[in-house]
Amino acid sequence: MLQLRDICKSYVTGDFKQDALKDVTLNFRENEFVAVLGQSGSGKTTLLNIVGGLDRYDSGDLIIGGTSTTEYKDKHWDSYRNHSVGFVFQTYNLIPHQSVLSNVELALTLSGVSKAERRARAIDVLTRVGLADQIHKRPNQMSGGQMQRVAIARALVNNPAILLADEPTGALDSDTSVQIMDLLREIAGDRLIIMVTHNPELANTYASRIIRLKDGRVTDDSDPYTDEQAQADLKAAADASKQASPKKTRKQRKQKTSMSFFTALSLSLHNLLTKKTRTILTSFAGSIGIIGIALILALSNGIQTYIDSVQEETLSSYPISIEKETVDMGTILEKLRGVDPDEIQHERDAVYSQSVMYELLNAMSSSEKTTNNLRDFKKFLETDEEIGQYLTSVQYLYDLSMNIYTEDTEGHIVKSDVEDLMRSLVGASATGSETAEDVASGGSIMGSWANMATSTGLFKGVDVWEELIPGEDGELTSPQLQQQYELLSGNWPTAYDELVLIVDENNEISDMCLYALGLKTQEEMAAITLAAMNKEEIEIVDQQWSYDEILAMTFRAIPGCDFYQYDKETDTYRDIGATETGLRYLYDNGIELKVSGIVRQTGSASMSSRNGAIAYTSALVDYIIRHAQESDVVKAQQASPDVDVLSGLPFETEEDSLSDADKAEKIKTYYASLTPAEKAAAFVEIQSRPTDDYVQTAVDQVMQGMTRAMVEGMMTQNYALETGVDIESMKAYVANMSDETLFRLVRESFEQQVRERYAEEVQAQLGSLTTDRQAQSLEQMLQTADEATLAAYYDLYMPRAEAGSTYEGNLRKLSRVDEDDPDGIELYVNTFASKDCVADRIAAYNDSVAEEDQIAYTDYVALLMSSITTIIDAISYVLIAFVAISLVVSSIMIGIITYISVLERTKEIGVLRSIGASKRDVSRVFNAETLIVGLVAGILGIGVTLLLCIPLNLIVQALTGIPTLGAILPWQSGILLVVISMLLTIIAGLIPAKIAAKKDPVVALRSE
Repeated sequence: MLQLRDICKSYVTGDFKQDALKDVTLNFRENEFVAVLGQSGSGKTTLLNIVGGLDRYDSGDLIIGGTSTTEYKDKHWDSYRNHSVGFVFQTYNLIPHQSVLSNVELALTLSGVSKAERRARAIDVLTRVGLADQIHKRPNQMSGGQMQRVAIARALVNNPAILLADEPTGALDSDTSVQIMDLLREIAGDRLIIMVTHNPELANTYASRIIRLKDGRVTDDSDPYTDEQAQADLKAAADASKQASPKKTRKQRKQKTSMSFFTALSLSLHNLLTKKTRTILTSFAGSIGIIGIALILALSNGIQTYIDSVQEETLSSYPISIEKETVDMGTILEKLRGVDPDEIQHERDAVYSQSVMYELLNAMSSSEKTTNNLRDFKKFLETDEEIGQYLTSVQYLYDLSMNIYTEDTEGHIVKSDVEDLMRSLVGASATGSETAEDVASGGSIMGSWANMATSTGLFKGVDVWEELIPGEDGELTSPQLQQQYELLSGNWPTAYDELVLIVDENNEISDMCLYALGLKTQEEMAAITLAAMNKEEIEIVDQQWSYDEILAMTFRAIPGCDFYQYDKETDTYRDIGATETGLRYLYDNGIELKVSGIVRQTGSASMSSRNGAIAYTSALVDYIIRHAQESDVVKAQQASPDVDVLSGLPFETEEDSLSDADKAEKIKTYYASLTPAEKAAAFVEIQSRPTDDYVQTAVDQVMQGMTRAMVEGMMTQNYALETGVDIESMKAYVANMSDETLFRLVRESFEQQVRERYAEEVQAQLGSLTTDRQAQSLEQMLQTADEATLAAYYDLYMPRAEAGSTYEGNLRKLSRVDEDDPDGIELYVNTFASKDCVADRIAAYNDSVAEEDQIAYTDYVALLMSSITTIIDAISYVLIAFVAISLVVSSIMIGIITYISVLERTKEIGVLRSIGASKRDVSRVFNAETLIVGLVAGILGIGVTLLLCIPLNLIVQALTGIPTLGAILPWQSGILLVVISMLLTIIAGLIPAKIAAKKDPVVALRSE
């Protein structure tokens, strides 16, 4: 039952006020067909809107079912329109982007009806209005009458108690109008229908009651419904309702409307699909900022991924190395950086000096070697679980000569040692026992080069043999190492006697490695060396070997202890490897090593962790160490720690403490113990050595007036005879020498000749003397010589009474090392974070031990690379901050476009409000629209980014030459950016959505 009490409604436009309704009082029965007649402006539509809850009255009261609406809030009106009222508009007010079925279902979605029931009820009501076969059409595909039937079906689907029709036939032809009116009369039997019309004929024909309005007042009512009748009917209805269901009225009052978010999404999605081009362009514009940030993140992540791989490979190439003896390079490197700006004491108004050279040299001279207690530190590494979780591998290094031999192509046994080769090529012995000075004194041109090479450390670091990084739990090779190298043939070592050959990216190995493999002879290497010294071009012949040929190669490792066999006559151990026969015996009985695999650095690896060409495992080192422990010579040496079992002499002691007086006494005692013949030989030896002044004077006389041409001719002849090289090649070599070098070499040659000639002359003169006379001359010379002269005789002629080695040196020569006391430890990690953790654990270890046992080392990698990640992150953040501006701009644009969408969908807003949608529901519709736009923008941005990464990677790789460097967008970042896009568009659409929610539904329904 519906009652109006003194309803007044006016509209104010500027200073103009128009009264639409003036003290309207009416009662409506629950079941009747009421027609409201009146001219335009009489207040008919306003009355209808107030009854329907679309408009609010200024004064009076609207009583619904006996309940006053003066205290109604928005939620009450929304529920009233959804559950109690159905609207039929003159212009149909269907939502064009929804199907017929969806238009009808819409009111049910606000009522919380399930999908299945919603569909069934909608089809049922459409069948009642004769549109069962039209449910999937769009409104624009139907006639006016059909659209009005859809509007009636939408009004009826929720079974409202009141049906409000505003000029339902105003836009229809006569025949269609009759059909619609017949339909309204048919459904008027069980509900209240209030129809506004200006057509008296329709009212008289179909309405059971006619109310006339004029200037906002009721002028006539054909069938009034008095207050007394209304109160009696109301009381009777209440009693009947209470008996049937006491809680029904209360339940109805608590009914609420709410549009689900999925419904809002559906409405917005269908609307956006009707404007596909604009939606795509808007989404693309919104995705520009996402694309920019995604590209930066992708490139940053790609660079970071590359840096991480470089870190892993760098840290495998440059582990944390701790040596038994080390120098603090940190202080020296700090001096190279110059003076700290904060320590500058002068103004920047002139040019000032800076003593970098002094500070650097002072730091180098004052840096003392620090001895690390690696024995205790090794125990710490093996027992500390915390440091173990950061390490990928630990490698213990020992001063152990591998003594690996092979046969060259001519069948000669050669030591697979490039350093040994280099020494032999420049005139030094294979064992390296002679110094370069000794060689140079012989006048050899090769000896002079040996002198230079030794003094500059040229021979260091040329060995092609290296130990592979071991893995964990007994693995012979680290998995990290296997990731950096691809196996070309064979397999990684699985036993101590297996090796791998490492080739470069072109499957090539150096000529030094070829010599170590026995594929080049010493003569071939000598020819290459001489050609290089002569600056001659040589013909490079490409050679190749199949994988099978390489894998068939074998070597022999001869532990140092195996070289020495016991000699019963001398009670010493004799080196049997000094002869070719002995070396052949040792080779045939040595530890056989075979090449098990050939590996090459992978294309994705940025740097090689191994620089050698032939690699063995730590298992071979362990095998040789155990083999040496069990050998007789090692056991004999350990049983006699004071005597060199190789020579039978006691180990040498420090002689620096001997004074000249001690030396003089010792040499006199030594000569006194000799036989007359031995004294005679000693006298001749002493007299055969000229003084340095004599030699220099003689050489000056010989070289006086010599020209370069004379010297070149003489040296060419001498060196050609000495080396066996043809004269033309040697002539070219000598011609390239500087004057200083050439004359120095000539002078050295003459000095040697003077000494030899002087010795020959003295020996010839003294040869006429008897042995006794020579012995007496020695005794007289010793009696008259001063203390300094006797001390010099001691230094020159005193035979060694001690072995020229130490106990520790002998054990190393015999391949016996203490496994618990390594000479170096290399700690491998794969990230800088792990390296820092290892450094922290070392610092903690140092805090727990005495100062003399603390570990000192220089972290070169940290000094050079630790800030790279920070720099990349900082650059990325700055770029993202700049690109984020485009996100703000695109958000504003989306907000503007959403506002345009609000203007375009104003009538839809009115329709939604008319069927009970709340302000929040309307707002949710537009929030859903912006959410969809944001989702499409995000997905589009990520998709475009992934496509752009393809040419971007090609460009980056072409510019940098790094095949593994490129933009890589993490999937987590992609999802996050899509979420950010959705959030930004929602934020951008909040204001337009709020504007939409605040629109007056009556005004919205009138918009076009």
